[in-house]
Amino acid sequence: MPDERNFTGGCHCGLVRFECTTDLAMVTACNCAICTKKGLHFTFLSPKSFQLRAGEENLKEYLFNKHAIRHQLCKDCGVDVFARGQKTDGTAVVAVNVSCIDGIELAKLAMTPIDGRNR
Repeated sequence: MPDERNFTGGCHCGLVRFECTTDLAMVTACNCAICTKKGLHFTFLSPKSFQLRAGEENLKEYLFNKHAIRHQLCKDCGVDVFARGQKTDGTAVVAVNVSCIDGIELAKLAMTPIDGRNR
């Protein structure tokens, strides 16, 4: 299992910035409507492993389907930076869009297929 590391990241225009700690052991390749249309790849963290450093006032929330995941998009550039939700057991979780992590190359990461289309 990879070691946890500290990462920084943000949206395209730079108004929304975050720090997180993760091992990137699971990065999703989900086939649900929103992940497919937007090309989203998430890693899931405990809220204590995620800190929004800038741009809270520049976030717009987007809900769809069951309204279970609260996607956070930059109002300026439109990038889906992260989302907040709950695991099936009710535990809070933050889903970070891995594409928003500084210096990440998606092609070098192992992806975990998720069948979100049929959930």
